[in-house]
Amino acid sequence: MPTELYTVDLESKPKTLPLYLDRVAAGFPSPADDYVERRLDLNQHLIRHPEASFFVRVKGDSMRGAGIHPNDLLIVDRALEATDGRVVVVALDGELTVKRLRLHGNELALHPENPAYPVIRIKPDRELLVWGVATYVIHAL
Repeated sequence: MPTELYTVDLESKPKTLPLYLDRVAAGFPSPADDYVERRLDLNQHLIRHPEASFFVRVKGDSMRGAGIHPNDLLIVDRALEATDGRVVVVALDGELTVKRLRLHGNELALHPENPAYPVIRIKPDRELLVWGVATYVIHAL
């Protein structure tokens, strides 16, 4: 369950890092070019709707199968539609959680990506508020 929220700072000066246009080999190594082709601002690359985006830190391991681990940082976009199959951050009965949204006919369910956790079927008596769609996950290697 996410516990910390981070907002996208629209006022700060963009921070760019070098971007090498040559791709790094994941197989047999090849010599790298020793010059920078251009600079990359990760905010421009990872955040499509800055005014509607936020960061949230993950707590728990219910989404490991989706590559989301404890203490990872999610980039969440409130401007995107929460459709079937998307990973969403929701408030369920007042508690934040991140799960995969599934629509089965008229039934709505939140699916974990870890078999140790149950599927959460949303009944009419439950309060569900979609905070946004997770677009990227950031974690240390």
